[in-house]
Amino acid sequence: MEGRLLMSIKLGSAPAAWGVSFSDDPQQTPWERYLDEVSQAGYEWTELGPLGYLPTNPDVLGNELRKRNLNLAGGFVMRAIEDRALWPEIEQDVLLLGALLGGLGGKYLVLIDDLYTNMHTGDVLTATELDDEAWAYMIEATHAVAHLAKERFGLRTVFHPHTESHVENEHQIERFIDDTDSALVGLCLDTGHHAYRGGDPIAFIEKHHARLEYLHVKNVDASHLRKVRESGTPLAKATADGLFCEPDAGTVDFLALRDVLQTKKYEGFAIVEHDMYPAPFDKPLPIAKRTRAYFNDIGIG
Repeated sequence: MEGRLLMSIKLGSAPAAWGVSFSDDPQQTPWERYLDEVSQAGYEWTELGPLGYLPTNPDVLGNELRKRNLNLAGGFVMRAIEDRALWPEIEQDVLLLGALLGGLGGKYLVLIDDLYTNMHTGDVLTATELDDEAWAYMIEATHAVAHLAKERFGLRTVFHPHTESHVENEHQIERFIDDTDSALVGLCLDTGHHAYRGGDPIAFIEKHHARLEYLHVKNVDASHLRKVRESGTPLAKATADGLFCEPDAGTVDFLALRDVLQTKKYEGFAIVEHDMYPAPFDKPLPIAKRTRAYFNDIGIG
């Protein structure tokens, strides 16, 4: 297909697609099995997942990646960025993550804002809209993270609008794009999260492709999404109930996504996710293989 020449996508996967949400949890796929199965599913790239899930010793992790012919795309820092009291922890996260990524060829630090939630119920405990002062500090802290990641480790920071954060709806993302320096901060769009909050990821990419440098690609089941909206179910419970689905079975039109990426000549990563925590250990691999085959068939990656 001629359109394949118009984009260059590095397709990879993330621990979230194997039911991983925490650095250490017995309900999660063990990290060795995760890396084995990413390779078996046909991916060449992986993200780190929650810091501490994969080995944090660069020599150990590098050896484990090489044994499986895997490369490191990036990793994420997820904190309540607008909370001034958390800056020492955020800075420490960036330093730990940056040293690991920078030493193993990773290029991207994915920054995610986080709301305080009840660990047991998933209920959101803080306001979903920031006042102007808190918003301004979030922008300042984002720039500080980007400076630190770039100057210390040569990493590019991309911001990930995330469900149940202060940057999740389109008006919030638009404001964030306007208020941040494109020379410092790119955009990581998550197709599933964007659709979850009622956005149109295809139209959004069409409009903001100049800021788009990184993708998380996943889909949401339409019937589950209706129930979630009607009930106000928290994201954690919705995920456990099967909100996210295989890419050819949800609300996001991946053929249209392919076309807009081709038209805009997108070059960058597309990290495949299928959030399913908790999940039986034998569930993710068949899904990952079908997903990889599907994207290959439609000309993505």
